[in-house]
This record gives sequence, C-alpha cells and structure tokens, in this order.
Amino acid sequence: MNSMLSINDRRVGRVRRQGGFTLAEVLAAMLVLAIVMPVAVEVLRVGSLAGEVAARKSQAMRVADRVLSQCLVSTNWMSPQSGVVTEGPLDFRWRVSSQGWTELPSTVTPVPIELITAQVNYPAQGRDYSVQLSTLAPQAISPGVSGTP
Repeated sequence: MNSMLSINDRRVGRVRRQGGFTLAEVLAAMLVLAIVMPVAVEVLRVGSLAGEVAARKSQAMRVADRVLSQCLVSTNWMSPQSGVVTEGPLDFRWRVSSQGWTELPSTVTPVPIELITAQVNYPAQGRDYSVQLSTLAPQAISPGVSGTP
C-alpha cells in the first residue's frame, strides 16, 4: 500500500507542475508588459491631447465665424478690432483685420473688394493655437464718395 501512495503522490505532483508557469515564462511576460505599457500610455496621452486640441479648434472656428458674421453685418471691419469671447471656462482672443484684395482676373471690372480675416487664439494643453477664417466683401461706400480707390 505504501507503493500505491507514492505513485499517487507523484501523479499529483506532476499535475501541479504542468498547470503552472515557470519563472522564465513569468519574467518574459513581465518584460513584454514593461515594454508595451509605456507605449500604450504614450498613445493614450497623445490621443487625449489631439482630442482636446480638436475640440478647442472646433469651438474657436465657431467663435471666428460668429465674430466675422457680426463684423460683416455691422460693417465694422474697416478698422482692426479685437476682443475676448468667453465660453464656459475658456477664453478665446479674437482679432478682425481687413486688407485690399486685388487678385481679380483681368477680364473682370475692378470693384473695390476687401479680404476680411478673423483670427482666434485659444489655449489647449498648455500651448497657444490659432485659427483664421476669411471672406471677401465689397468695400463700404459712403454717400457722396466715389467707389474707386
């Protein structure tokens, strides 16, 4: 009966060794994780940065569109203007400027046209970014003033 027990003990011992990992396998898995984890964390950080910058850029473009539209409607674009728009906790600094636009085809009768540009600066992840939105508009003509520059 003693011989019977020793055979059973050996079988149980073999089963236990076959079900586990060796030290070399555990160390290899830890090495792979030590290499992969920093890369995965960096990918998540860059993805988070890109997502925040894209969201802020979208907000800044809406601010630029709104400011440019207001300037066109009120014809306040003849002289440079600037200001700050606050949306929630964020401040967007804007500036509107205009300049003469002369890139007309030679077949078109020259009409005084202005290139109006709204530039919006915004912070994201500790850096400053900016967007620009431009459009063309005819120069405002006051009564009694000739339309030629």
